[in-house]
Amino acid sequence: MNTRYKVLIAEDRKEFGEDAIKLFAEKGFESKFCEKDGNALIKAYKELTPDVVLADMFMSGTDAVGVMKRLKLETGGLPVFVVISNTDSPVLEKEALSAGAVYYVIKPFSTGDLAERIAELILCRDGSERNGGEIFSFDRELEITITEILHQIGVPAHIKGYHYLRDSIMLSVTRPEIINAVTKELYPTVAKKYSTTPSRVERAIRHAIEVAWDRGDVDVLNSYFGYTIHTGRGKPTNSEFIAMISDRLRLHNLRTA
Repeated sequence: MNTRYKVLIAEDRKEFGEDAIKLFAEKGFESKFCEKDGNALIKAYKELTPDVVLADMFMSGTDAVGVMKRLKLETGGLPVFVVISNTDSPVLEKEALSAGAVYYVIKPFSTGDLAERIAELILCRDGSERNGGEIFSFDRELEITITEILHQIGVPAHIKGYHYLRDSIMLSVTRPEIINAVTKELYPTVAKKYSTTPSRVERAIRHAIEVAWDRGDVDVLNSYFGYTIHTGRGKPTNSEFIAMISDRLRLHNLRTA
């Protein structure tokens, strides 16, 4: 990422840290700062027109959701908007995503990982614009539903596999045949979106499933993957996990259609 992108951060520069600013610079971002206040953020956005906004869920003046609603109303759109929160809450994440956020990150987090994730989001946005929005054009409600399911199962939102898994499930819901070509088509499609490799996508998804199996709610896991638990087979494979969630969503959609 050689192009310089402006990221507007609603935080005190000293609080954010010079090391964090350097990490963002390495990823191609020029960091701009404003007061941690929703109204100040809106004013700064109109003056700077940044590519990315990084803001706490709760700020004085107007919270992040209020900022996004006002920006859409007053400017006609949103940049890549990242919401930071102290709370791992599916309800708050759903609210943020519904308002237009593309990423909900939970404190504490690795600044390097966050910079890398934002770089991926920028690449996705630019790639989508170049291809007429055809890379991934999913139903927002479907994305939010899958987000809720992953939270229930216990997949943490701050790991890469979470995002790869969510996109893989969305692909499988909209294109059921892709589950029969996980290695040849699904992983490469997700990898292309995030400018990574299919093998990294596979490993990250496997890690996400392992984490869920270690920390997830047994009753919730049992409701989705009962047979894999009760037959002693352990956790499901990547393709089993993706297929079971996507099949459940498709069946639900058929019943409610």
